[in-house]
Amino acid sequence: MQMDSKSKIDLLRNEINAHNHAYYLLDKPVVSDFEFDGMLAELIQLEKAHPAYFDANSPSQRVGGSVNKNFETVPHKRAMLSLGNTYSEEDLRDFDKRVQKTITETYAYVCELKYDGVSISLHYENGVLKQALTRGDGSQGDDVTANVRTVKSIPLKLQDNSPSAFEIRGEIFMPHKGFELMNAARVEAGDVAFANPRNATSGTLKMQDSAVVASRPLDCFLYHVLGESLKTDSHYAKLQEAKSWGFKIPSESRTYDSIEGVLSFVNYWETARKNLPYDIDGIVIKVDSSMQQEELGFTAKSPRWAISYKFKAEQVSTLLNKITYQVGRTGAITPVANLKPVQLAGTVVKRASLHNAAQIAKLDVREGDTVFVEKGGEIIPKIVGVVLKERDLFSVPIQYITHCPECDSALVRNEGEAQHYCLNERACPPQIKGKIEHFISRKAMNIDGVGTETIDQFFKAGLLTNVADLYFLTEQDILPLDRMAEKSARKAITGIRNSKNIPFERVLFGLGIRFVGVTVAKKLAYHYQNLDNLQKADFEDLIKVDEIGDRIAQSLILWFKDPENNVLINLLKQAKVKLQIDARILADRTHILQGKSFVISGVFKEHSRDELKKLIEQNGGKNTSSISKKTTYLVAGDNMGPSKREKATLLEVSIISETEFIALLQ
Repeated sequence: MQMDSKSKIDLLRNEINAHNHAYYLLDKPVVSDFEFDGMLAELIQLEKAHPAYFDANSPSQRVGGSVNKNFETVPHKRAMLSLGNTYSEEDLRDFDKRVQKTITETYAYVCELKYDGVSISLHYENGVLKQALTRGDGSQGDDVTANVRTVKSIPLKLQDNSPSAFEIRGEIFMPHKGFELMNAARVEAGDVAFANPRNATSGTLKMQDSAVVASRPLDCFLYHVLGESLKTDSHYAKLQEAKSWGFKIPSESRTYDSIEGVLSFVNYWETARKNLPYDIDGIVIKVDSSMQQEELGFTAKSPRWAISYKFKAEQVSTLLNKITYQVGRTGAITPVANLKPVQLAGTVVKRASLHNAAQIAKLDVREGDTVFVEKGGEIIPKIVGVVLKERDLFSVPIQYITHCPECDSALVRNEGEAQHYCLNERACPPQIKGKIEHFISRKAMNIDGVGTETIDQFFKAGLLTNVADLYFLTEQDILPLDRMAEKSARKAITGIRNSKNIPFERVLFGLGIRFVGVTVAKKLAYHYQNLDNLQKADFEDLIKVDEIGDRIAQSLILWFKDPENNVLINLLKQAKVKLQIDARILADRTHILQGKSFVISGVFKEHSRDELKKLIEQNGGKNTSSISKKTTYLVAGDNMGPSKREKATLLEVSIISETEFIALLQ
């Protein structure tokens, strides 16, 4: 009996998926490359002949072919926070002591290799890959789904035993062998070789042509499962279960019931990492129990239940040719060591920050010195010492500059601060450009079609003196500029115009007021609701706002007192930039929970923990991760850790159910 086209397509898809699983995940191929290529070619031909049977998750789609002009920015359902770093046994023991202070029952650690690649978040629904997001800034990332579909070790369809909806996070990377072969081919073709596997991976994931991505040797390890309906509390067990769903889970991970086991794992891989077929730069240590993770909670930047141990950085020596000085957007002066180019941790290093005058004095570093350079966290080059025996006998100590290298204004150094500052913020070019660049940055206005090079062009042409000037530009103003084609001009002006819809809290952050970061800007925006109210607030009023201290309050008052900033505000109002919270958002907010502090713990029937936390914020309450005397309520769900209940009882904190919490909002 002859098989119909649909059945043949389905059969080929299932067979190819099975072969991919055997080859990329199990490392046990069952057919030759020739046979596999034949099946894939047949599938592609059949799908081309029968477009009605198209499936985005067909293995044929791994060859790529779609072109993305823009990557959509998507908020993460759960923040992708970075980990705190440690560099010594003492740091790891201190971490263990902090865990012990909170977790009174027995606990275990999971140790994992820290892969040197690009973090990715994969979302699956009904066994199918729906979305892939980069980490971005932790709160939002780029949708790179089309590119990720080409990574052969990432399953497009899962086994039948997977949950209906969940998120799994991991690292996309390039193995050494694939990286070397790719670079050899590039050199042969006359292209520039990539510096290192990580840079190559990062650049590849952001390419606009998924067909090119498909040709690159990308691989992926998954190491964190998130979801509301997972069967086990154990992080390690979740990963083993995810392996049965079809994911490539690292085999090197281990569990330990003490810090001594963790240290043995760290010490082993300090040396053994050199034999791995891919790069790692450390070890990640996590508390195994999800409930205990929840109990430990988070800081603003990282989880308290996990930490990263970083291997000792590679160190090289090179010549320090000259020290120059950079001016930041706040007027801060940063000395920079200009070095004889040297290879370090996969990249060529030419410059390194010397931070401030005190650091130069501490190192006693001089022009003409041979210096030791390493990468802090294997990312940022820094000078860590001087080869004194090679110092010229006639060398002289560095005399730190007294005037701004850009505008020649006298520098000042405030008491208690290490940095020198140029106070000429209205006429010092790097400060003006820096403020505008901050305004257009991703966390602020995120203006499509306008980058740092564009801002530099606009500034040099005399088109910009402050951030408000952006909104009065026209295509005719910028078309005469070098390399500014009609399409580019239109894109820039459209991006500027669209940024008028950016929420008020991001505009406030974009203004670059000293000490007003993303979180502070959000708190101020929702407390005062518009810029006029914030401008009228005095010192006593400001410090009453949650997490607003003396330093922030004083900075705000000084900023609003400046007449030129008031001119700027009026120009932004004229441009119709959002300087108030949307009425629709305000309508959903109440003050019912004002002054009340909540800890959410456990699993809930009607809402996720994130939904409950959002309700608390919308109604004026405050979310915290740990119980203290200041906690008003512990909202307790199923499977809540006993230590949290015990602590709440000890401190006489009210313990309420999900139903009782919802009743508070009525």
